Amino acid sequence: MKTGKLGEDIAEKFLKGEGYQIIFRNFKTRYSEIDLIAKKDNSLVFVEVKTRVGDDFGSPEEAINKRKRRRLKRAAQAFAAFHHWEGSFRIDAVCIVLNKESEITQFRHHENITG
Repeated sequence: MKTGKLGEDIAEKFLKGEGYQIIFRNFKTRYSEIDLIAKKDNSLVFVEVKTRVGDDFGSPEEAINKRKRRRLKRAAQAFAAFHHWEGSFRIDAVCIVLNKESEITQFRHHENITG
């Protein structure tokens, strides 16, 4: 299984366990792709999932730079506009590090990464 898909599956399972309702997966716009879109407490939550095997290529958080956050925000705004969403929304990140056996060695959920 591809690392990215495995990470999304892990993140989805975690979020469901935390009371999130997953409503969309891999939403693509001309700006970016949003890995998971969920609802929780009458808010939309757009989730960027970054998964790494080991730390040879840096932490997952390092891949979510200012440019990536800006693209995610535009994509989230496009989704909200297209679906006539007038409530609140935020963008979260789930960062996962796996070992070579695909076992989770680090898992972090960062809320509201775009402020």
